[in-house]
Amino acid sequence: MRKVGHRRRLQTDAVDARMLALFAAKSVDLRLWPPPAPETVELRGLRRRRDDLAQMIRIEQNRLEHPQIKHVERSLKRHVRAMSNEIKELDTQIAALVAATPEFRQKSGLLTSVIGVGLKTAAACLAYLPELGSLTKGEAASIVGLAPHAQDSGTLKGRRRISGGRREVRSSLYMAALTALRLDPAMQAFAHRLKERGKPAKVVITAIMRKLAVILNAVLKTGEPARRTHSA
Repeated sequence: MRKVGHRRRLQTDAVDARMLALFAAKSVDLRLWPPPAPETVELRGLRRRRDDLAQMIRIEQNRLEHPQIKHVERSLKRHVRAMSNEIKELDTQIAALVAATPEFRQKSGLLTSVIGVGLKTAAACLAYLPELGSLTKGEAASIVGLAPHAQDSGTLKGRRRISGGRREVRSSLYMAALTALRLDPAMQAFAHRLKERGKPAKVVITAIMRKLAVILNAVLKTGEPARRTHSA
């Protein structure tokens, strides 16, 4: 069997198993993936359905902005009302599940101690980011797609961009960041410093989202509620 380094032309179950074993032996900090608990699977399903409906509502509302014949306009409004009622019912089910699950209840209390984070954002974190609380600062930012990645080639230094990550959590953090910017003096000071350095508004909001992700990870890791005047 011909091989070049660790590349092999022959592929069998035994060869694949050996390659996986070699990868595991040479990897640092390789973690076993724990399957999600049944409560997490249920919460994620409820939350995903809620997010799908919210997306459909936005699409229908966009259609309402353009002139429509009356019958179509009435149809769109009925559809939006029906989906809005379904979202309210899902929110009730999600809140009940969080309240009935001790781990969710405890973590939700910690998450909502952070200024700007409400029950819906907390539920999104619990559903889509069960690893939160076991991550490093860099991992917490990266896993939701808020860590800037280099775009360099040779001597060319490209712009740093955020990409990937779990967009469901990122969209919730965006709304939380807007609230934090309005209510949290520490975040306001942080944003002011960024603006003084010439950072555009989009970059400022992204930086606040990234800081929130790090803070949320920290409160779950320590088990201590966020101080209302946390350091920015």
